[in-house]
Amino acid sequence: MTLTAAQGANAFLKARIDSAVLLMGKTTWLHLELVTDKGVPYVFPNDQIDTLHSMVEIVERPTAKKMDLGNNRIQINKDYLIQSFDSGLWAIKPIVCLVGEGDTVLSNALSLKVVPVQVDEKCDIKDYAPVEKAPSKFFDWVPDFIVDLWWLWLVLLAVAALTYAYFKWWRKGKLPFKHEKKRLPPYEEAMQRLATLKEQQLWQQGMEKEYYTSLTDILREYIDRRFNINAVEMTTTQIKETLLNNEKTMPVNDQLNEILEIADFVKFANQHPLADDNERSLQRAINFVEHTRPIEEEVKPAEEDATTAQEGGKE
Repeated sequence: MTLTAAQGANAFLKARIDSAVLLMGKTTWLHLELVTDKGVPYVFPNDQIDTLHSMVEIVERPTAKKMDLGNNRIQINKDYLIQSFDSGLWAIKPIVCLVGEGDTVLSNALSLKVVPVQVDEKCDIKDYAPVEKAPSKFFDWVPDFIVDLWWLWLVLLAVAALTYAYFKWWRKGKLPFKHEKKRLPPYEEAMQRLATLKEQQLWQQGMEKEYYTSLTDILREYIDRRFNINAVEMTTTQIKETLLNNEKTMPVNDQLNEILEIADFVKFANQHPLADDNERSLQRAINFVEHTRPIEEEVKPAEEDATTAQEGGKE
C-alpha cells in the first residue's frame, strides 16, 4: 500500500533542499522529515544506493536524528549531501520510505538546476572542490541567492522580531524589559485564584456569567501551564478532544467537561444554573486541579542518608 502526505496517513514524509540552483561540482544538503508513530519501524532504501538521479550523487548521509513530538509521535530528520558534475535541470523523484509492515511513504518531488562552471581559456584550470571543504571566506558556504538578497533577509528578520515582540509582550500589555514578580507554579496559582473566586461570591450576587467566565479562565490557564496545551485559545470541544486520552486528566475529564458545558450555557445562552450547580462547579474545578497537580518525586533512602551525613558533618 502506498501512502502520501496528501492522503493524510499516519506517516508523513517531507523533502526540501537548501539550494535549488547549484554550481556544477559543488554540494548542497537535501533534508528529509519523517513523522510517524513511536515504535513503528522505518527504512530509507536510498541508504543502499549512491545516487538520487543518474546525474545527482549522494556524497554523505549522516546518522538520522529523532525528535519526540508528543502524543506518541516522533519526527526523524535525515540529511543527504548531494553533488552533480553535469549541468542541466534534474528532476529528483519522490524519495521513498518503508514504514511499518510494507507501507510505502513518498515525499514531494524536487528539482535541482546545475549551472556549468565558466572557464577562462587564458587562465589555468584549478580544482575548486577543496574550497567546499575548507572555504577561504566565511560566507562561501551560503547559497548565492541568500547573499545577493541580504537586505531582504535583514528586513524580514526585523519584521519577524517585531511580530514576536508584539505577540509576546505588547499585545498583553507587558514591557519586555520590565522586571516582573516571579509567577507561582500552575497548581498553587490555580488554587489561589479559585479561593479568591469563592470569596468574591459572584453568583450569589446574580453575576453568573462573570462567575463562570472567571472559573473557566482559571482552568484554561492552568491546563495551558500544566500540560503545555494552548487551552486559552481553544473551544470547549477542542479542549475535550485534546484531553480525551491524557492519562493524568482522564479520571476527572467528566468533571471538567460538565464545568465547561454549564459555562457555555450561561455565557452564550443566558441560562441561570441552580445554586447547587454553581457550588458543584467550583468544587469540581478544585478536584480537577488537585487530581492533576504535579507529584514530587520521593527522595530515595540512599539520598536521604547522604543528605543526613552531610548535615551531620557540617555540625
